[in-house]
Amino acid sequence: MIPFFWNVILALLWVALTGSFSGGNLLAGFFFGYLALAVLQRHVPVLYGYSQRAPRFLAFAVFFLKELIVANVRVAYDVITPVWYMKPGVIAMRLEAETDIEITLVANLISLTPGTLSLDVSDDRKVLYIHAMFMADEQELRDSLQELERRILRVLR
Repeated sequence: MIPFFWNVILALLWVALTGSFSGGNLLAGFFFGYLALAVLQRHVPVLYGYSQRAPRFLAFAVFFLKELIVANVRVAYDVITPVWYMKPGVIAMRLEAETDIEITLVANLISLTPGTLSLDVSDDRKVLYIHAMFMADEQELRDSLQELERRILRVLR
């Protein structure tokens, strides 16, 4: 979180020094700040690994957008057609996420995806209970949710 804060500060400094207060200039400042921090990460321990997060985040954003579109189409198709294909159910998914932020992000992104809803986290914070509209293949659903969690954790860690 500290490297991101410094990246924002560098972007704001870029905007102030260039005198052009536009979104494109702020984005350029953020990019140049990112490059500067990537160069400095070998010399400043708190910055270590920051340069790898942006590509991971972009890869996750593309993955999540694809999953979001597929889930929307699937739910819309089930709502529009006269025959219902849904087989709702609740599954318990073992969590790899450990911190509150990681667990919250995993649960919220699962709930954002149409057809799934995070219900509860166990008291020991090791299991997330999820309601799903389509439980025809439970293992496939579990694998896709664990892939989502793995990609989120790859961005955060």
